[in-house]
Amino acid sequence: MSNGLVYAVTSFAAIGGFCFGYDTGVISGVLSMENFVGYMTEGQTAFTSLQSSTIVSTLLAGCFVGALLSGPFSERIGRKRTILVGCIIFVIGAIVQTASIGYTMICVGRPFAGVGIGMLSMVVPLYQSELAPKSIRGRLISLQQFAITIGIMVSFWINYATNVHLTGTATWRVPLGLQCVPAIILGFGTMFLPYSPRWLLQQGREQEALQVLAKLHGNGDRNHPYVIEEYHEICEQIALEKAIQIHSYGELLRGTIRRRVFLGVLIQIFQQLTGINAIMYYAPLIFEASGISGSNSQLLATGINGVVNVLATIPAILWVDRWGRRWTLISGAIVMGFSMLIAGIVLGVCAKTVYLPNGDKSIDISGNQAASYVAIVMIYLFVAGFAYSWGPCGWIYPAEIFPLRIRSKATSVTTAANWLFNFVVGEIVPIMLVRITYGTFIFFGACCAIMGVCVFFFFPETKGKSLEEMEFIFGEREYHQWEMATSEKYYH
Repeated sequence: MSNGLVYAVTSFAAIGGFCFGYDTGVISGVLSMENFVGYMTEGQTAFTSLQSSTIVSTLLAGCFVGALLSGPFSERIGRKRTILVGCIIFVIGAIVQTASIGYTMICVGRPFAGVGIGMLSMVVPLYQSELAPKSIRGRLISLQQFAITIGIMVSFWINYATNVHLTGTATWRVPLGLQCVPAIILGFGTMFLPYSPRWLLQQGREQEALQVLAKLHGNGDRNHPYVIEEYHEICEQIALEKAIQIHSYGELLRGTIRRRVFLGVLIQIFQQLTGINAIMYYAPLIFEASGISGSNSQLLATGINGVVNVLATIPAILWVDRWGRRWTLISGAIVMGFSMLIAGIVLGVCAKTVYLPNGDKSIDISGNQAASYVAIVMIYLFVAGFAYSWGPCGWIYPAEIFPLRIRSKATSVTTAANWLFNFVVGEIVPIMLVRITYGTFIFFGACCAIMGVCVFFFFPETKGKSLEEMEFIFGEREYHQWEMATSEKYYH
């Protein structure tokens, strides 16, 4: 069976992740640009912690709304059309940000873009999971995270280049405006993407679904054994689920579904409590706290951070379906927890606390170069640990554990949980950096330790199972009995 077309389609859909990553990374650099700060604050030399967190978190509030909206959208108009809607909204928000003439306008454009990103972040992994064969499903959904890391890296280096080579408002308008490019490409490209075969069957469009499965998995042959098996498996699941169709979000908390929703929400919350977006949104500030001074130097260190993020994601793409989800998550939590705790301890022991006139604090480690290097290396190690583990698996796990009848609703809830805690992290990290300084690193290190323990005790392994076989993993015995009866009907 050739997977070439599946790779092509899921890779193109992952441009939605690039939009997500680019916007995440671009704002961290823009916030440290002198022209942007002066322009938005009418001549001040720095944002207050509240101002910087508001610029970041207004986007995240929009993402939360977009993730919730994408559930009913993807059920009604389909996965690929929801991707198109998300692209359109994102482009509108990016245009408003680029044309901003003041602090208020940038804070208006950010949530518009956030709604688009929230929709894309939910529907792209869902779409990828429904097209992917079970043997490489983890790898294909990992393409979403890989695209996110590439978007972050590209934005970091564009920020660095514009800050060095451009002057005036162009230093920040250019990187903000370039957000539109990948979204426009993805929006136009959706007209060539296939519909999800599972969504087509849910709509009663059997022949179209069979044709899509044949193109994706059988080189166009409708009678290919894998195509027939996959088609019948999905039909069986839909036939079962019509009798127990979920019509409201409240029903997600009933029966055996409740455990899956809880695990999906928990893994998305944990992904944010690693502290990764504290690093990505406020990287220049964090590198400053670690001993790197100067805007250009901080942006350069941030750019290197982006490269580490991309390179460390590649092993997950290649081997996550061999490693399994549990081992990947637990080992990543260990690496991240260790690096965050070491960075916090080094900064706490070796740095001097500086009290600012407004009552805030910062740390000065300029007198201890060795300690500064250790802290910076630990940040890079933390990013690498996240990139191969919680980065991809945080999207893989929720996208694959839910039955078709609730998949879009449940995935929209889990993704919304991700953005809600992303919002919380975006709001509190600037305040933590000026109140507890090095304690910020220790806090996230402790969170990573808790996450590893929770995965060990509560999260079952899902690698190598079809989306329909998740019923076995989560112990729904009625499904076992029904599947045995219907399989005899189809295959004997």
